[in-house]
Amino acid sequence: MTEVKVKKGESIDKALRRLKRKLDREGTLREARLRKAFEKPCNRRRRKAKEARLKLYSSLY
Repeated sequence: MTEVKVKKGESIDKALRRLKRKLDREGTLREARLRKAFEKPCNRRRRKAKEARLKLYSSLY
């Protein structure tokens, strides 16, 4: 489980921002959203292929 310790003198907003950034990097929230409902294998393959295409195109430019 991901955790962020609030440093002395640090605001809660700043700690929340650090937590959100950390979760985003790890992909925890995204994975939780994907696992919320069952995804058929054919739809999973289609989604992964689309993500791979987008990743390839974004790396070209």
